[in-house]
Amino acid sequence: MKNIKRTATAVALAASALLVSACSSVTSAHTTQNAADGRPIVNKENWPEKIPTRGLTKGLTLPLEAYMDSYEDQVTVEQAADDLQQSCMKDYGIDLTLPLAGANPPPSDNDANIERRYGITDRAEAEKYGYELPPALQEHTEQTVRDLSGVEVEVLTGHTKPEPPNAVKAGEPVAAPNRGTKPARAEYNGKKLKTGGCVGWSKEQLGVKDADPTFVAQLAGDSLEQSLKDDKVIKATAAWSSCMDGKGHQGLADPYKAMDQGVTNDGKATQESIALAVDDIDCKTQTDLVKIWFGVESAIQDKQIGDNKSRLTGIKEQHGIEVAAASKQLADSAR
Repeated sequence: MKNIKRTATAVALAASALLVSACSSVTSAHTTQNAADGRPIVNKENWPEKIPTRGLTKGLTLPLEAYMDSYEDQVTVEQAADDLQQSCMKDYGIDLTLPLAGANPPPSDNDANIERRYGITDRAEAEKYGYELPPALQEHTEQTVRDLSGVEVEVLTGHTKPEPPNAVKAGEPVAAPNRGTKPARAEYNGKKLKTGGCVGWSKEQLGVKDADPTFVAQLAGDSLEQSLKDDKVIKATAAWSSCMDGKGHQGLADPYKAMDQGVTNDGKATQESIALAVDDIDCKTQTDLVKIWFGVESAIQDKQIGDNKSRLTGIKEQHGIEVAAASKQLADSAR
């Protein structure tokens, strides 16, 4: 059970990492060039659907998703913050172009990762790609950003440029946050630096707060683990496993084991992985596994919401404040 629980938690929280957009680093530069084949840097056609429109999770949304940021909302806030930071830097006489937000979308709209929460669920995709992501989601668009000088980092962040890894002192962890940094100078080009630099100022303008960044995702991970212990899910999973045995795939205790077996090293599906993926979904259909599992977990999440209503309501309201401010900022800048 420990291995299953660990896998379940990883699946539940994987989207959290995927949804964190690649904000530009002020300590290193991207060295590869932007896509030069005519494709737009940001292609909304590749963005994940807010609610699945196909497969076994078509139309399904878990209760906790109401308290999660959508990918579109995350991009809105990030792009608005970047625009403000660029404008702020320009006020100090520094030209800085940050990467466009939304260039590398994740496979799922939010932390629930509903499309693959209970294993793969889209037969049409499985017939083409097995357990792999579609090619468009395997590509990564790099946006060239120049390295920043020490003073530029100070203006942007409110602290000095971190020391390189080879300057780490004995006994100091390599991943120490703000390693070797000091408070920024008081002013630059005759203007007082903002508290937290232009980054801090942009967050202040949008009302962005860093409270409870993973609380909802943690609840979602807990609900998935709890669902694995439910008799209905155990019975349905056993039926799925028996179905897979009948199709020649012995020893697969749950859909996560099938995913582990079906994922290839190079990200390209094989005939064997496609066959496994299609049988996996057909057995889910035959046993109603996804429908049963979703129902059990929805009930668990309803209870979680009831137990944490005040905190979750605060998170949702904060999300709304940030997105509204970001949307207004982008609209104003577009005029």
